[in-house]
Amino acid sequence: MYGSRGVRAFAARRTSAAILGTALLMTACSSGGDGEGDGPDKSAGAEITQQPKDANPFWVNPEGTAARQMADLGADGKKAEAEQIRKIAEQPAAEWISPENPEEQTRGFTEAADQAGRTALLVLYNIPHRDCGQYSQGGAADGDAYRAFVDGVAKGIGDRAATVILEPDAVLHLVDGCTPEKFHEERYDVLNGAVDKLKSLKNTTVYLDAGNAGWGDPDQIFEPLKWAGIDRADGFSVNVSNFYSTEESIAYGKRLSAKVGGKPFVIDTSRNGNGPYTGGDAAERWCNPPGRALGEAPTIKTADPLVDAYLWVKRPGESDGECKGGPKAGEWWEDYAVKLAEAGD
Repeated sequence: MYGSRGVRAFAARRTSAAILGTALLMTACSSGGDGEGDGPDKSAGAEITQQPKDANPFWVNPEGTAARQMADLGADGKKAEAEQIRKIAEQPAAEWISPENPEEQTRGFTEAADQAGRTALLVLYNIPHRDCGQYSQGGAADGDAYRAFVDGVAKGIGDRAATVILEPDAVLHLVDGCTPEKFHEERYDVLNGAVDKLKSLKNTTVYLDAGNAGWGDPDQIFEPLKWAGIDRADGFSVNVSNFYSTEESIAYGKRLSAKVGGKPFVIDTSRNGNGPYTGGDAAERWCNPPGRALGEAPTIKTADPLVDAYLWVKRPGESDGECKGGPKAGEWWEDYAVKLAEAGD
Protein backbone atom coordinates (compact mmCIF):
# COMPACT_ATOMS: atom_id res chain seq x y z
CA MET A 1 0.00 0.00 0.00
CA TYR A 2 1.15 3.50 -0.68
CA GLY A 3 2.61 5.77 1.95
CA SER A 4 -0.60 7.72 2.57
CA ARG A 5 -2.42 4.69 4.02
CA GLY A 6 -5.61 6.57 4.30
CA VAL A 7 -6.90 9.25 1.96
CA ARG A 8 -9.61 7.15 0.36
CA ALA A 9 -12.47 9.44 1.26
CA PHE A 10 -13.63 11.12 -1.91
CA ALA A 11 -17.35 11.75 -1.52
CA ALA A 12 -18.21 11.69 -5.19
CA ARG A 13 -21.88 11.10 -4.74
CA ARG A 14 -23.39 14.49 -4.00
CA THR A 15 -26.82 16.03 -4.30
CA SER A 16 -27.27 18.22 -7.38
CA ALA A 17 -25.17 21.30 -6.68
CA ALA A 18 -27.83 23.77 -7.71
CA ILE A 19 -30.48 22.16 -5.50
CA LEU A 20 -28.02 21.79 -2.64
CA GLY A 21 -26.97 25.42 -2.79
CA THR A 22 -30.58 26.57 -2.71
CA ALA A 23 -31.39 24.30 0.23
CA LEU A 24 -28.38 25.47 2.18
CA LEU A 25 -29.22 29.11 1.63
CA MET A 26 -32.81 28.55 2.73
CA THR A 27 -31.53 26.86 5.89
CA ALA A 28 -29.04 29.62 6.59
CA CYS A 29 -31.54 32.40 5.99
CA SER A 30 -34.00 30.86 8.44
CA SER A 31 -31.35 30.77 11.19
CA GLY A 32 -29.54 33.40 13.17
CA GLY A 33 -25.79 33.90 13.11
CA ASP A 34 -25.40 31.34 15.89
CA GLY A 35 -27.74 28.84 14.23
CA GLU A 36 -30.82 29.77 16.29
CA GLY A 37 -33.99 29.15 14.30
CA ASP A 38 -37.02 31.44 14.27
CA GLY A 39 -39.62 28.72 14.67
CA PRO A 40 -40.45 25.04 14.26
CA ASP A 41 -38.36 23.32 11.62
CA LYS A 42 -38.91 19.74 10.45
CA SER A 43 -35.74 19.57 8.35
CA ALA A 44 -32.80 17.30 9.13
CA GLY A 45 -30.87 20.22 10.57
CA ALA A 46 -33.62 21.53 12.82
CA GLU A 47 -31.63 20.68 15.97
CA ILE A 48 -28.18 21.48 14.58
CA THR A 49 -26.67 24.84 15.52
CA GLN A 50 -23.32 26.51 14.96
CA GLN A 51 -20.46 26.09 17.41
CA PRO A 52 -19.12 29.11 19.38
CA LYS A 53 -17.30 31.26 16.86
CA ASP A 54 -14.37 32.28 19.05
CA ALA A 55 -13.11 28.68 19.27
CA ASN A 56 -14.73 27.05 16.27
CA PRO A 57 -15.37 29.49 13.40
CA PHE A 58 -16.05 26.81 10.79
CA TRP A 59 -19.51 26.22 9.37
CA VAL A 60 -21.66 23.33 10.55
CA ASN A 61 -23.79 22.14 7.64
CA PRO A 62 -27.27 21.64 9.14
CA GLU A 63 -28.27 19.56 6.12
CA GLY A 64 -25.13 17.41 5.97
CA THR A 65 -25.09 13.64 5.76
CA ALA A 66 -24.71 13.12 9.51
CA ALA A 67 -27.57 15.52 10.28
CA ARG A 68 -29.85 13.72 7.85
CA GLN A 69 -28.88 10.34 9.24
CA MET A 70 -29.51 11.58 12.76
CA ALA A 71 -33.00 12.73 11.77
CA ASP A 72 -33.76 9.42 10.04
CA LEU A 73 -32.64 7.41 13.07
CA GLY A 74 -34.77 9.54 15.36
CA ALA A 75 -37.78 9.12 13.08
CA ASP A 76 -37.25 5.35 13.17
CA GLY A 77 -37.27 5.37 16.96
CA LYS A 78 -33.53 4.68 17.25
CA LYS A 79 -32.96 7.41 19.81
CA ALA A 80 -29.69 6.03 21.23
CA GLU A 81 -28.10 5.75 17.79
CA ALA A 82 -29.38 9.20 16.83
CA GLU A 83 -27.73 10.72 19.89
CA GLN A 84 -24.42 9.10 18.96
CA ILE A 85 -24.61 10.48 15.42
CA ARG A 86 -25.43 13.90 16.90
CA LYS A 87 -21.80 14.02 18.11
CA ILE A 88 -20.77 14.02 14.45
CA ALA A 89 -23.58 16.15 13.05
CA GLU A 90 -23.04 19.04 15.46
CA GLN A 91 -19.39 19.58 14.49
CA PRO A 92 -18.14 21.27 11.28
CA ALA A 93 -16.79 18.79 8.75
CA ALA A 94 -15.24 19.54 5.39
CA GLU A 95 -17.19 19.59 2.15
CA TRP A 96 -15.34 17.62 -0.54
CA ILE A 97 -15.96 19.38 -3.85
CA SER A 98 -16.80 17.01 -6.69
CA PRO A 99 -15.92 17.83 -10.32
CA GLU A 100 -19.54 18.31 -11.38
CA ASN A 101 -20.54 21.99 -11.16
CA PRO A 102 -17.78 23.05 -8.75
CA GLU A 103 -18.75 26.71 -9.04
CA GLU A 104 -22.33 26.02 -7.95
CA GLN A 105 -21.20 23.75 -5.12
CA THR A 106 -18.72 26.20 -3.64
CA ARG A 107 -21.13 29.09 -4.05
CA GLY A 108 -23.84 27.17 -2.19
CA PHE A 109 -21.54 26.18 0.67
CA THR A 110 -19.82 29.54 1.08
CA GLU A 111 -23.04 31.55 0.84
CA ALA A 112 -24.69 29.35 3.47
CA ALA A 113 -21.62 29.64 5.70
CA ASP A 114 -21.56 33.41 5.20
CA GLN A 115 -25.22 33.69 6.17
CA ALA A 116 -24.38 31.86 9.40
CA GLY A 117 -21.38 34.10 10.04
CA ARG A 118 -18.93 31.23 9.65
CA THR A 119 -16.11 30.04 7.38
CA ALA A 120 -16.67 27.21 4.89
CA LEU A 121 -14.18 24.32 5.08
CA LEU A 122 -13.60 22.83 1.62
CA VAL A 123 -11.43 20.04 0.20
CA LEU A 124 -10.22 19.89 -3.39
CA TYR A 125 -9.50 16.28 -4.32
CA ASN A 126 -9.56 16.12 -8.11
CA ILE A 127 -5.91 16.02 -9.15
CA PRO A 128 -5.28 14.08 -12.40
CA HIS A 129 -4.27 10.43 -11.77
CA ARG A 130 -5.63 10.64 -8.23
CA ASP A 131 -4.97 7.84 -5.72
CA CYS A 132 -2.87 5.76 -8.12
CA GLY A 133 -5.69 3.43 -9.13
CA GLN A 134 -6.81 2.61 -5.58
CA TYR A 135 -10.25 3.04 -3.97
CA SER A 136 -10.53 6.74 -4.81
CA GLN A 137 -8.97 6.58 -8.25
CA GLY A 138 -10.01 9.17 -10.80
CA GLY A 139 -9.59 12.91 -10.82
CA ALA A 140 -9.55 15.42 -13.64
CA ALA A 141 -8.80 14.08 -17.10
CA ASP A 142 -5.74 16.30 -17.55
CA GLY A 143 -4.13 19.55 -16.47
CA ASP A 144 -6.50 21.75 -18.46
CA ALA A 145 -9.53 20.03 -16.93
CA TYR A 146 -8.07 20.53 -13.47
CA ARG A 147 -7.39 24.21 -14.10
CA ALA A 148 -11.00 24.64 -15.21
CA PHE A 149 -12.13 22.88 -12.03
CA VAL A 150 -10.09 25.23 -9.84
CA ASP A 151 -11.36 28.24 -11.79
CA GLY A 152 -14.91 27.11 -11.05
CA VAL A 153 -14.13 26.66 -7.37
CA ALA A 154 -12.61 30.14 -7.19
CA LYS A 155 -15.59 31.76 -8.89
CA GLY A 156 -17.94 30.02 -6.50
CA ILE A 157 -16.02 31.18 -3.43
CA GLY A 158 -15.68 34.77 -4.53
CA ASP A 159 -14.96 37.14 -1.64
CA ARG A 160 -16.57 34.94 0.99
CA ALA A 161 -14.55 33.27 3.76
CA ALA A 162 -13.24 29.81 2.96
CA THR A 163 -10.51 27.48 4.20
CA VAL A 164 -9.31 25.06 1.52
CA ILE A 165 -7.41 21.80 2.01
CA LEU A 166 -5.63 21.38 -1.30
CA GLU A 167 -5.32 17.90 -2.78
CA PRO A 168 -4.72 15.27 -0.09
CA ASP A 169 -1.82 12.98 -1.03
CA ALA A 170 -1.02 14.82 -4.28
CA VAL A 171 2.50 15.83 -3.20
CA LEU A 172 3.11 12.74 -1.08
CA HIS A 173 2.43 10.46 -4.05
CA LEU A 174 5.05 12.33 -6.05
CA VAL A 175 7.56 11.33 -3.38
CA ASP A 176 6.65 7.74 -2.53
CA GLY A 177 6.75 6.46 -6.12
CA CYS A 178 3.01 6.04 -6.45
CA THR A 179 2.57 8.66 -9.18
CA PRO A 180 4.61 7.85 -12.32
CA GLU A 181 7.44 10.21 -13.17
CA LYS A 182 5.82 11.25 -16.46
CA PHE A 183 3.03 13.02 -14.55
CA HIS A 184 5.23 14.91 -12.10
CA GLU A 185 5.82 18.10 -14.09
CA GLU A 186 2.11 18.55 -14.80
CA ARG A 187 1.18 17.95 -11.16
CA TYR A 188 3.62 20.51 -9.83
CA ASP A 189 2.35 22.99 -12.40
CA VAL A 190 -1.34 22.59 -11.58
CA LEU A 191 -0.71 22.66 -7.82
CA ASN A 192 1.19 25.92 -8.15
CA GLY A 193 -1.58 27.30 -10.28
CA ALA A 194 -4.22 26.24 -7.76
CA VAL A 195 -2.35 27.90 -4.90
CA ASP A 196 -2.06 31.13 -6.88
CA LYS A 197 -5.69 31.12 -8.02
CA LEU A 198 -7.09 30.45 -4.55
CA LYS A 199 -4.75 32.91 -2.82
CA SER A 200 -5.87 35.61 -5.24
CA LEU A 201 -9.25 35.52 -3.51
CA LYS A 202 -9.93 38.02 -0.76
CA ASN A 203 -10.79 35.73 2.15
CA THR A 204 -9.50 32.26 1.25
CA THR A 205 -6.94 30.38 3.33
CA VAL A 206 -5.07 27.52 1.64
CA TYR A 207 -3.34 24.52 3.21
CA LEU A 208 -1.37 22.27 0.87
CA ASP A 209 -1.53 18.65 1.99
CA ALA A 210 1.67 17.15 3.39
CA GLY A 211 0.89 13.56 4.32
CA ASN A 212 0.90 12.13 7.84
CA ALA A 213 3.11 11.04 10.70
CA GLY A 214 3.33 7.44 9.52
CA TRP A 215 4.22 7.65 5.84
CA GLY A 216 7.88 8.68 5.97
CA ASP A 217 10.24 11.48 6.97
CA PRO A 218 9.78 15.25 6.53
CA ASP A 219 13.18 15.30 4.81
CA GLN A 220 11.57 13.46 1.92
CA ILE A 221 8.74 15.89 1.27
CA PHE A 222 9.82 19.41 2.17
CA GLU A 223 11.43 20.17 -1.20
CA PRO A 224 8.50 18.76 -3.22
CA LEU A 225 6.21 20.94 -1.10
CA LYS A 226 8.29 23.95 -2.07
CA TRP A 227 8.09 22.97 -5.71
CA ALA A 228 4.31 22.69 -5.33
CA GLY A 229 3.94 26.23 -3.98
CA ILE A 230 4.00 25.95 -0.18
CA ASP A 231 5.77 29.32 0.06
CA ARG A 232 2.64 31.05 -1.27
CA ALA A 233 0.11 28.92 0.62
CA ASP A 234 -0.92 29.74 4.17
CA GLY A 235 0.45 26.44 5.44
CA PHE A 236 -0.01 22.69 5.13
CA SER A 237 -2.35 19.95 6.36
CA VAL A 238 -1.45 16.64 8.01
CA ASN A 239 -3.24 13.41 8.91
CA VAL A 240 -6.07 13.86 6.38
CA SER A 241 -8.33 10.78 6.55
CA ASN A 242 -5.81 9.11 8.83
CA PHE A 243 -5.61 8.03 12.45
CA TYR A 244 -2.29 9.22 13.87
CA SER A 245 -2.66 10.89 17.24
CA THR A 246 -2.69 14.63 17.62
CA GLU A 247 0.62 14.44 19.50
CA GLU A 248 2.26 12.43 16.71
CA SER A 249 0.83 14.80 14.12
CA ILE A 250 2.11 17.87 15.96
CA ALA A 251 5.59 16.38 16.17
CA TYR A 252 5.59 15.54 12.44
CA GLY A 253 4.18 18.93 11.50
CA LYS A 254 6.70 20.88 13.57
CA ARG A 255 9.63 19.03 12.03
CA LEU A 256 8.27 19.73 8.56
CA SER A 257 7.44 23.35 9.37
CA ALA A 258 11.05 24.00 10.29
CA LYS A 259 12.06 22.98 6.77
CA VAL A 260 9.46 25.11 4.93
CA GLY A 261 10.02 28.50 6.46
CA GLY A 262 8.09 28.01 9.67
CA LYS A 263 4.73 27.57 7.97
CA PRO A 264 1.83 26.71 10.29
CA PHE A 265 -0.35 23.65 9.76
CA VAL A 266 -3.72 22.09 10.49
CA ILE A 267 -4.43 18.55 11.72
CA ASP A 268 -7.31 16.28 10.76
CA THR A 269 -8.50 14.99 14.14
CA SER A 270 -11.76 13.51 12.89
CA ARG A 271 -10.98 9.87 13.75
CA ASN A 272 -7.72 9.90 15.66
CA GLY A 273 -9.10 9.56 19.19
CA ASN A 274 -7.56 6.10 19.67
CA GLY A 275 -4.57 6.59 17.40
CA PRO A 276 -3.66 4.29 14.49
CA TYR A 277 -4.76 0.67 14.18
CA THR A 278 -1.90 -1.80 14.63
CA GLY A 279 -3.63 -5.13 13.98
CA GLY A 280 -4.47 -7.09 10.85
CA ASP A 281 -2.85 -6.64 7.46
CA ALA A 282 -0.44 -3.72 7.64
CA ALA A 283 -1.20 -2.86 4.01
CA GLU A 284 -4.80 -1.99 4.86
CA ARG A 285 -4.65 -0.63 8.39
CA TRP A 286 -5.79 2.73 7.00
CA CYS A 287 -9.03 1.33 5.58
CA ASN A 288 -12.02 1.30 7.96
CA PRO A 289 -9.91 0.08 10.91
CA PRO A 290 -11.91 -1.20 13.87
CA GLY A 291 -11.82 0.30 17.32
CA ARG A 292 -11.18 3.89 16.24
CA ALA A 293 -12.73 6.96 17.86
CA LEU A 294 -13.62 10.56 17.14
CA GLY A 295 -10.75 12.88 17.99
CA GLU A 296 -10.62 16.42 19.31
CA ALA A 297 -13.47 18.62 18.16
CA PRO A 298 -12.60 21.18 15.50
CA THR A 299 -11.12 24.31 17.07
CA ILE A 300 -8.61 27.07 16.51
CA LYS A 301 -7.56 26.80 20.18
CA THR A 302 -4.85 24.17 19.82
CA ALA A 303 -1.97 22.79 21.87
CA ASP A 304 0.77 24.48 19.85
CA PRO A 305 1.15 27.95 18.28
CA LEU A 306 2.23 26.39 14.98
CA VAL A 307 -1.05 24.48 14.73
CA ASP A 308 -3.67 26.79 13.23
CA ALA A 309 -6.56 24.41 13.84
CA TYR A 310 -7.80 20.93 14.54
CA LEU A 311 -10.23 20.13 11.72
CA TRP A 312 -12.54 17.32 10.73
CA VAL A 313 -11.39 17.00 7.13
CA LYS A 314 -12.44 13.39 6.70
CA ARG A 315 -16.18 13.25 7.31
CA PRO A 316 -16.67 10.80 10.20
CA GLY A 317 -19.03 7.98 9.31
CA GLU A 318 -18.14 7.87 5.61
CA SER A 319 -16.35 4.75 4.44
CA ASP A 320 -12.70 4.59 3.39
CA GLY A 321 -13.54 1.97 0.76
CA GLU A 322 -14.85 -1.53 0.21
CA CYS A 323 -12.82 -3.22 2.92
CA LYS A 324 -13.76 -4.82 6.24
CA GLY A 325 -17.38 -4.87 5.13
CA GLY A 326 -17.58 -1.20 4.24
CA PRO A 327 -19.45 0.41 1.34
CA LYS A 328 -17.74 2.36 -1.44
CA ALA A 329 -15.40 5.21 -0.51
CA GLY A 330 -17.33 8.25 0.63
CA GLU A 331 -20.60 6.43 1.33
CA TRP A 332 -22.22 6.62 4.78
CA TRP A 333 -21.72 3.60 7.04
CA GLU A 334 -24.05 3.83 10.01
CA ASP A 335 -22.56 1.05 12.11
CA TYR A 336 -19.03 2.43 11.78
CA ALA A 337 -20.22 5.97 12.52
CA VAL A 338 -21.99 4.89 15.71
CA LYS A 339 -18.92 3.00 16.91
CA LEU A 340 -16.67 6.02 16.25
CA ALA A 341 -18.97 8.18 18.33
CA GLU A 342 -19.36 5.66 21.14
CA ALA A 343 -15.59 5.18 21.39
CA GLY A 344 -15.07 8.94 21.54
CA ASP A 345 -16.82 9.24 24.91
